[in-house]
Amino acid sequence: MKNIFKYLSVTFLLITFGCSDIIDLKSESNISVENFYANYTDLQVGLTSCYKGMQAPLSEEWSMTELRSDNTVENSGTSTSTVKHDLTYLDQFYPPTTHQGVYNYWLKTYNNIRNTNIVLNAAGANYNETSGAIEYEPVTIPVTLTQCKSIAAEASFIRAYHYFNLVRLFGGVFLIHEPITPEQAKQINRTSVTAMYRLIEADLKNAITNGIATAYSANSSDLGRANKWAAEALLAKVYLTLNRKAEASALLQDVISSSGYGLQSSYSNVFSVNNEMNSELLFAIRFKGGGLGMGNSLPNNFAPVNSGNAIINGDGDGYNAPALEIIKTSSSYTNYIDPSLARFTTNISSYTKGNAATTYFVNKYMSPTIIAYDSESDWPVLRYADVILMKAEADGNVTSSLGYINQVRLRAGLTALTATNVNTTANFEKALATERRWEFAFENQRWFDLLRFSSTMTTLSPSTDQFPGLKMQGAEYVMKKHLNNMWSKLYSGFTVLPIPLTQLLSNANPDRFLLPIPQYEIDTNSFITIQQNPSY
Repeated sequence: MKNIFKYLSVTFLLITFGCSDIIDLKSESNISVENFYANYTDLQVGLTSCYKGMQAPLSEEWSMTELRSDNTVENSGTSTSTVKHDLTYLDQFYPPTTHQGVYNYWLKTYNNIRNTNIVLNAAGANYNETSGAIEYEPVTIPVTLTQCKSIAAEASFIRAYHYFNLVRLFGGVFLIHEPITPEQAKQINRTSVTAMYRLIEADLKNAITNGIATAYSANSSDLGRANKWAAEALLAKVYLTLNRKAEASALLQDVISSSGYGLQSSYSNVFSVNNEMNSELLFAIRFKGGGLGMGNSLPNNFAPVNSGNAIINGDGDGYNAPALEIIKTSSSYTNYIDPSLARFTTNISSYTKGNAATTYFVNKYMSPTIIAYDSESDWPVLRYADVILMKAEADGNVTSSLGYINQVRLRAGLTALTATNVNTTANFEKALATERRWEFAFENQRWFDLLRFSSTMTTLSPSTDQFPGLKMQGAEYVMKKHLNNMWSKLYSGFTVLPIPLTQLLSNANPDRFLLPIPQYEIDTNSFITIQQNPSY
C-alpha cells in the first residue's frame, strides 16, 4: 500500500493551488500562498504538494531525455499530428524555440520549484549565495527547528532534482531560490552553470545533514520520502557530472555500507506495482490510480497505437518507441542487444494486430488500470543498481569496480566479467556504459549518461571507425552513429518532415544537445535581454 503522505489532503491541494495543472510562477495570487503555513501540519501538506508537483514535469521529461538518446525514436513518419511533429523535432535535434513540449516541461518544472521555494521559506530555510549554503532563521509559526529542518531537507532534495535536470538540459537557467514578485521575476536573468551547481550542492548537503537517516525497512512509515541516502546518491551523480569522483565515491560508499538498500532478487520485481518502494528504490516519483488525479499517464502514452485494451486499458499513443537497433537481431546490430533475456523482456514487448506489422513498445511500466491514463506505476529516479554502478564509475578500473558491475550482471542472469575480459581502461569504460544502458533502459538515464561520459571518460573511438576522434561512449559519437543507422532503417522513409542524412548528422552536435530557452521567456520580458542558447 502506498504511503498516505503521497496523496494527503488532495482537496487542500486543489483549493490552494487551483485546479489547473499550470501555476503561473509570476502570479501575485500565488505569492500569498506562503501565508497559509501556520503550523507543522501545514508545512507537511505543503511538502506533499511538492512531491505531487514532481509528476507533471515527468510527463514531458522522457521526450527531453530518452527520446533524444539512442534508446528510443519517434517513428511516425507519415503522421500529421502536431504532437508527433514536436516529438520528431526532439528526436532529430532540431526543435524550434517555440517548441510546445519544451515549454511545457520548463513551465511545469519551475512551477514545482516555486512550490519548494515557498515551503523552504516557510520553514526558515534560505540559500545564502555568498556562503553557498542553506541557512536557517527563526520562524513565527509554532514549530521546532528540528521540524523545520526535516521539512526543508525533503524540499531541498526536490528543488535540487529539478535544477539538476534543468542545468543538464538547458545550461545556465533562471536561479530562483525564494518566493518572488512578478517584477522581481522579470529581472532575473540566466545564471552560470557554476552557480547552478553551487545551489544544487547546497540543497543536497542540506538534505543529507537534516534528512531521514534510518536504514531502509519495508515497514517504515517514511517509505517514498526523499531521505539522506537518496540525497547522497543524487549528490554523487552531481559530483560525477562535475568529474569530482573522489567525493562521489565517499558518498556512494556510505549508501552501500549504511543505508540498508540492496538489489532485488529479480530485475522485473523492481518495477512491480505489487512491490512498490522496495529495497532497491532509493527514490521514485510516485503515482496513485483510482481517479484521484494522481495516476501515471505514461503507460498509455507508451502503449502501441490501436492496441485497444490488449496492452493497457484505453489504448496507447505509441510514444517513446524502442529504437530498431535495440530490437533487431541481425548481425549488424548484435552490439546493441541486451544479452539478458530477463531485462529485455521486462523492458520491451511486442504487439501484433491481425496482419499488421509487429510493434515494439516500452513494457516496464505497464500495469493493470481501471481508468485510462491513470496507472499506479511509480517512476524510478534512484535505484541501488545505480548506486553500485556509479561507485564503479567513481573508482575507475580497479578490481572492486568490476565486482560492482558483476553484481548487476549476475542479477540479470549474465556471467561475470573477468580481468581478462576487462583488461584495459577502454574496455572497462565500455563495459560500464553498456551495462548502464541496459540496466536503466527507458528510465530517462541514458541521455544524461552520454553527456556525462563525454567529459569524464577517456575512451576514444578507433581510428578506423566511421566517426574517428569522437568519444566512444560520449554523446556526439553515439548519436551520430545511432542517427546514421536509423536513417536507412527509419528516417529515410519519412514522407512528413523528411530530413537528409547530412542534416540529420549535422544536428547531432554539442550546441544542439542543449534545448532552446523557451522563446516565450525571451519575447515577453521587457526588462532584460535573455540570451538564447547557441545555434537556435
